Amino acid sequence: MIVLHGLGDSIEGYRWLPPALNLPWLNYALVNAPDGYFGGYSWYGIQGDSNPGVVRSRKLLFELLDHFREEGFLTESTYLFGFSQGCLMTWEIGMRYPHCLAACIGISGYVHQVDTLLTEISPLAKQQHFLITHGYQDPLIPLVPVRDTVKKIKRQGFDVDWREFQKEHTIAGAEEIDLIRQFVLQHRKGSTQH
Repeated sequence: MIVLHGLGDSIEGYRWLPPALNLPWLNYALVNAPDGYFGGYSWYGIQGDSNPGVVRSRKLLFELLDHFREEGFLTESTYLFGFSQGCLMTWEIGMRYPHCLAACIGISGYVHQVDTLLTEISPLAKQQHFLITHGYQDPLIPLVPVRDTVKKIKRQGFDVDWREFQKEHTIAGAEEIDLIRQFVLQHRKGSTQH
């Protein structure tokens, strides 16, 4: 599982995730975003046009996935997990990467330029499995616009499991972790041993 943090966070913010998910067969790659941001990291700029940063980070993550493929880690056995900015990057990779992942999990984020994204999808994008969650009380990324975007994507025939939680801009404790664990198990393919 490749884990992508949110704005201003780092891999240190997700060391709790592997023991919380309690999936001993699963390897994890916690990844820092490329830009420094107040003691943490950022996948793209939040002032002005974020597109150049999104495109650059997408390219870097494509290269990371290609590297893992070369090292013998099967893409179809690789999960992508992203929170907030990491969720946006999970959408970018899941919809555009030319190989199918085991599944994509996006928490408390949004979709970047959805109309452009839907015209630039990979031929395999409709085979990708997405779990997307969001909080009713999210003060940073309001629920309703994200819900509307996800509905638009689902109407195009994409496999998106959309879940709403009584939470703010966070992961909703054991309930949400259990949902993520079940989703991972549901989409487990082949051997994940290396």
